[in-house]
Amino acid sequence: MKKIAMVLVYLVSFSGISQTQSVIASVDAFFDGFHKRDTLKMKVVCDKDMLLQSIIENDFGSHLENEQLAKFYKTVASVPKYVKYQEKLLDYKVMIDGYMAQVWTPYEFYLNDKVSHTGVNCFTLQLDNNPKNPIWKIVHIIDTRRSKGKS
Repeated sequence: MKKIAMVLVYLVSFSGISQTQSVIASVDAFFDGFHKRDTLKMKVVCDKDMLLQSIIENDFGSHLENEQLAKFYKTVASVPKYVKYQEKLLDYKVMIDGYMAQVWTPYEFYLNDKVSHTGVNCFTLQLDNNPKNPIWKIVHIIDTRRSKGKS
């Protein structure tokens, strides 16, 4: 009986690890496409109705900005090649409940090799359980943005 219990614990643990890895893979695919200016790659892991929001912090407090998805994709695709940018993710905190996951990723955003701003991304994902290609789709991204020097 102990052996069966240990096997079950192992299988449940393994299942959780692979789910977590799948969620992280979707976030990584999003950023791979983002850094390559490849919106088609990004769209593979993004829901067609994905919501984009930012909490912009400044000396006077903060305000919420909503971004239209089509405008976001157009902006990413039209960044000139001579502009170098990178969003460096510092950590992944993943929580999963059934078909929903959230990923919290503190980040630093670099523009032409200099820190432009920092903050945290919060991704909400839904498991698209297509039998041919199950994939975690990003349904909402909200981030904080602090200017360089703010904490």
